[in-house]
Amino acid sequence: MLAKPSMRWVLSIPFLDQPVLAQIRKKLIDAFGGEFSEIIVGGAPLNAEVEEFFNKIKFPFSVGYGMTECAPLISYSHAPEFKPKSSGKLLDIMGAKILDPNPETHVGELCVRGENVMTGYYKNPEATAQILDNEGWLHTGDLGLIDHEENIFIRGRNKTMILSASGQNIYPEEIEAKLNNMPYVMESLVIQSDKKLIALVCPDYDVLDVEQIDQNKLDYLMEENRKMLNSMVASYENVAKIQLYPHEFEKTPKKSIKRYLYST
Repeated sequence: MLAKPSMRWVLSIPFLDQPVLAQIRKKLIDAFGGEFSEIIVGGAPLNAEVEEFFNKIKFPFSVGYGMTECAPLISYSHAPEFKPKSSGKLLDIMGAKILDPNPETHVGELCVRGENVMTGYYKNPEATAQILDNEGWLHTGDLGLIDHEENIFIRGRNKTMILSASGQNIYPEEIEAKLNNMPYVMESLVIQSDKKLIALVCPDYDVLDVEQIDQNKLDYLMEENRKMLNSMVASYENVAKIQLYPHEFEKTPKKSIKRYLYST
């Protein structure tokens, strides 16, 4: 619906856009069966553009955050109280702190403790010692911050963060989320090579075939994507090159890309 030229024209006019957005919202709610109060998103970061669109059409959704070691929830807010771009509010039964926060961004590793935190991995004291400290704090491995209302904002994984040549923290997942929404990109992976950011991209060959686009034009199309991407991110997050990857990236059982296979 949104791709039609006439629809884009209508949406650009104040007051005319609301009935159209309400119609889209109704169709989406009906697609989920209609009988629900909210959709709860979890298991992986919600794409920022998708979240922005959900907010625009007033779709009832919320985002929760947790891990198996916390049985399994850490934060959540009902849709009416949900703060955009967050992962909900810290549960009342839990405590949380940010370890070694950046003095400018306040981002650091999120640590939690509470009655729902595990006592340890079964018959694996070494792994337990790596994630649970002597004070009972569980080191999640996620980088984020907590606001004054105890809403949690996740920025990325501690082990995937990239330090730029000038010392800024780069969260590749945020760059990848933008790139994955661009034309002919099925999935991407941002890595650092020779102090420059390189984006490995697996093209969406199905779309290329449907639109009868010659694959020889891929380099040009991806260069256009790179320019658009760099206009959307900070200068220290600029991607120097998009390198085409012939097939999907290898993934874990949870469908997370095995980044260690592609790091340089």
